[in-house]
Amino acid sequence: MLVDSHCHLNFPELRQNLQTLREAMQRERVGHALCISVTLPDFPEVLAVAEAYENFYASVGVHPDYEDEPAFSEDQLVSLAAHPKVVAIGETGLDYFRLTGDLEWQRERFRTHIRAAIRARKPLVIHTRNAAEDTLRIMREEHAEQVGGVMHCFTESLQVALAAMDLGFYISFSGIVTFKNALALKEVARVLPLDRILVETDSPYLAPVPFRGKVNQPAYVRYVAEELAKLRGISYQEVELATTANFFRLFKDARPCA
Repeated sequence: MLVDSHCHLNFPELRQNLQTLREAMQRERVGHALCISVTLPDFPEVLAVAEAYENFYASVGVHPDYEDEPAFSEDQLVSLAAHPKVVAIGETGLDYFRLTGDLEWQRERFRTHIRAAIRARKPLVIHTRNAAEDTLRIMREEHAEQVGGVMHCFTESLQVALAAMDLGFYISFSGIVTFKNALALKEVARVLPLDRILVETDSPYLAPVPFRGKVNQPAYVRYVAEELAKLRGISYQEVELATTANFFRLFKDARPCA
C-alpha cells in the first residue's frame, strides 16, 4: 500500500467526492492520506475529514501564501496539534514566488510553526519556493532538527535536499517529477537515499502524467511512485514499501490501518 503524504481533501474540488476518491484509492492500493491544513479557519474541515475515516490524518498550520490570515500564536498551534488525528505541524515555510516586498511576516510565522512543532513534538510539513536559503537558515536557527519533517512537493536542487536531510528531514516528490521538462528534479529523485523519500499528490493540484492539467486525487500518487521506480531502476514494490515505511517512521502519531 502507498501513502499520499500531502493532499487537500477539504478543498471544493475534492470534498464532495470523498467516497469516490476513496474507492479509487483502494483500486490503486493507496491505503492512507495526510490531509494538509493551509489556514486555521478551514482547519475544522481538515480535521473533520481525518476524524471521519480511519486511514486519513490531518496537519495544522498556515500556508505562507495566506497573507491575510488572522493572527495566530504558538500556543494556538500547540493546542490544536494535541488532537490525536493531527500528526504534523504545517503546511508552513516561505514562498518568495507568489508574494514580493517585505516578507518578514512570512519568516516570523515560519518561526512560530517551528517552535510550536518542537513543543508539540510533531514533525513539520515545509513548503519552500524561491526561498531555499532563508528556509534552511531559519530551520537551523530554530533547531527544526529536534522534530524533523518533510520538504513537501520538492523542486529544489540536490544541495538543498541534502542540507534538509542533514536536519532530519525527508524529501517528498509530487506529480512534477513525472513532467518531461523536470530533468533536474528527476536526477534528484534518482540519487537520494530511498529511506528518506516520500510521495504525494498535493491534490487537487499538480496531477501527474498522464493526467496533467486535470484535477488531481490521492489515487494518482501511484504514478509518482512508478516514476521513482523507473528513475531508480528498481521495482514499484520497492518504492511502495519504502515510502510507506518512511511515512510511518516520520509521522509517529499516524497509525497504519489493517
